[in-house]
Amino acid sequence: MFHSISRLTLAIGSSALLLASASVSATTPDATFTNYVQHCATCHGMDRLGGMGPALLPENLARLRKPAAVAAITDGLVATQMPAFGELLSADEIAAITELIYTPIVPSPKWTETEIRASRIEHVDPSTLSPTPVFDADPWNVFLVVETGDHHVSVLDGDKLEPIHRFQSRFALHGGPKFAQEGRYVFFGSRDGWVTKFDLWNLTVVSEVRAGINTRNVAVSPDGNYVAVANYLPHTLVLFDGDLNLLKVLDVVGKDGVTTSRVSAVYEATPRKSFVAALKDLPEVWEISFDPEAEPIPVGVVHDYRMREGEFVPGYLNVRRTVVEDVLDDFFFTQDYSLLMGASRNGTGQVVSLDARRKIADLPLDGMPHLGSGITWDWQGRRVMASTNLQAAEVTVIDIDSFEVVRRIPTRGPGFFLRSHENSRYAFVDSMMSPEAKHILQVIDKHTLEVVHEIFGTEGETLAHIEYTRDGRFALASHWEFDGAIVVLDAETLEEVKRLPMRKPVGKYNVWNKVMRDEGTSH
Repeated sequence: MFHSISRLTLAIGSSALLLASASVSATTPDATFTNYVQHCATCHGMDRLGGMGPALLPENLARLRKPAAVAAITDGLVATQMPAFGELLSADEIAAITELIYTPIVPSPKWTETEIRASRIEHVDPSTLSPTPVFDADPWNVFLVVETGDHHVSVLDGDKLEPIHRFQSRFALHGGPKFAQEGRYVFFGSRDGWVTKFDLWNLTVVSEVRAGINTRNVAVSPDGNYVAVANYLPHTLVLFDGDLNLLKVLDVVGKDGVTTSRVSAVYEATPRKSFVAALKDLPEVWEISFDPEAEPIPVGVVHDYRMREGEFVPGYLNVRRTVVEDVLDDFFFTQDYSLLMGASRNGTGQVVSLDARRKIADLPLDGMPHLGSGITWDWQGRRVMASTNLQAAEVTVIDIDSFEVVRRIPTRGPGFFLRSHENSRYAFVDSMMSPEAKHILQVIDKHTLEVVHEIFGTEGETLAHIEYTRDGRFALASHWEFDGAIVVLDAETLEEVKRLPMRKPVGKYNVWNKVMRDEGTSH
């Protein structure tokens, strides 16, 4: 069901291949295509859209630098099915293949309803699975740890702080797993479009489907009956039922009917029974209701809304647009999900009412705030939100009622994650965007809004992403390296308790904190 890549397509990219590197000139485009077909296509697809291995397109390889790609082809990847080709191919041939996989396919490849439906895999009959957990650990205090070093996920007992299971994942999971049905089921999205449904109580993969070619994240309704998938490629938002059967593909086209957009992320808004999508290339916010009783959506001119005098479409699984002043591709929601705070690329922010469907206030934000990692707490009788910044060395604290900046807390460097817990007086922030300070975690006192402690990892290596246990007693950090570890910290004394070796552990996610939407973690 894949779309074959034509010789014409390769010819279009051949000039780029030949100009990219002098060493590539020794290898013709035809020879490069032959080498790709012989050595790569079995796993990655004739069209580079993926198969057993990930898609090999610029969009999917954005985080893999070319020297690292050359090393992977030459030496293989430890603990994966990627073999070494250094003895089969010359350095010039490997360089040419590297340039090929970083060359865009023109026209952009499609992934239609037909391909989506055909890709679905049911690994196990759900009726054969146990209705209760098959392990002894508290299912509410279980962690999932995504290990990108060898594409696995570990399941941790949050009381004993020990692994109880480990399984192989799809390539490059992204956006964090999403839990449903009180944490029994968890849904993962990979960068190359695969969505996996995992039964955490039975420790088994139930079903999978490929929703796109380059995917950002997934969102799931609390009852597990609806799944939304945000795609960069193609420009679609894809809706499934809880068994990953396709419900609908929404082409992401602007109000003008012409401009299309990548989807930066999709979020589930429980009180609204809807999904809310952030668009990368359009000044619009999309809301899609999964409530069968949702109010109809007016399109075009409406004479009398109450009398339904005008043109309407059903509110269920259709798009309700909010047009905003600038593109907002990162959101933070208030607890009732009536308002969202969004950041634009030029560093300004907007507060948008999802009920009124318009901007209601400006946010005084600088740099590139990472609102998707924001947390909240009560401070001096006020409800505040705090966010890291991907460009500025600060944590910005904002009053949610007045939308004014309460404090700008200086940090060691630009950071990605901010985490706390409702039972903790501390918030942990990293500086992982800073080459000099990415090994340092800083601890902010939520009462004084000051940095009160620093935790040092190995210089030059990354220490980031805190997640608390269910009760907030321990905080788990990621030593974000191939031979890394989960670093367990006492959340009160801030002393290290133990380390659990892991293969580049990135995110870790506690069932209770995620399902109950603890104020100290992102949703």
